[in-house]
Amino acid sequence: MSYQYLASLYDELMQDAPYDMWVNFTEKMRANPVQSILDVGCGTGQITRRLSQLGYHMTGVDLSEEMLTEAAYRSGGNNRIQWVKQDIRELSGFVDQQLIISYCDVINYVTEKEDVLKTFQAIYDSLSPGGQFMFDVHSLNHVEKMSDQVYSEVQEDYSYIWFCDRGDSPGAMTHDLTFFIREGEHYKRYDESHHQRTYSMSQYKSWLSRVGFSEVMTYGDFSETPIDIDQENKTERMFFVAKK
Repeated sequence: MSYQYLASLYDELMQDAPYDMWVNFTEKMRANPVQSILDVGCGTGQITRRLSQLGYHMTGVDLSEEMLTEAAYRSGGNNRIQWVKQDIRELSGFVDQQLIISYCDVINYVTEKEDVLKTFQAIYDSLSPGGQFMFDVHSLNHVEKMSDQVYSEVQEDYSYIWFCDRGDSPGAMTHDLTFFIREGEHYKRYDESHHQRTYSMSQYKSWLSRVGFSEVMTYGDFSETPIDIDQENKTERMFFVAKK
């Protein structure tokens, strides 16, 4: 997966994303006062910067160098944020973290079961005893609704066509995007393809328990009220709060 061309447009495309709700969820669900937070799959750092403004020392981790470049530029030299390029499946160099977050369906980009387990294990190993891991994923129901749809937008400086196609496996989908970006008096075409997959709530909970998390709570669509397995199909976005 590459964000080579999408990175420069990402914040504009995501301008209606509920970043403040992710920040509020983090504040409400943290079990203990924390001074630092590790944001895994931080993208352009929208959530990272907001949490930094609340006084947390932040580290943003992402595999995309283009996304991290945008994040560093937009942070304006904020010395409370460190930007690190790493593959979240092989997270290393972090110890005794108090809180690790991964929002905006980052975990859905970890499509293979073995890689989800590797990611959860790496995050577990990076936490201090009692530390928390918070993340969200699309529900299977939401993926079903999104699949086999076409989205598009036309603006003065760019336009795009987005094909969201059903994948070969349950919960999988492929996003094929074609961008036309204005460069001077002309528009240049760029193509990108992104793959996502989601699993059931019970599967994610099983994997979290397998790597060692002792307590896993589940929520839906930013609600602070826990939900259980029979409610997952009523949500678009499932949230997990796991404690080491």
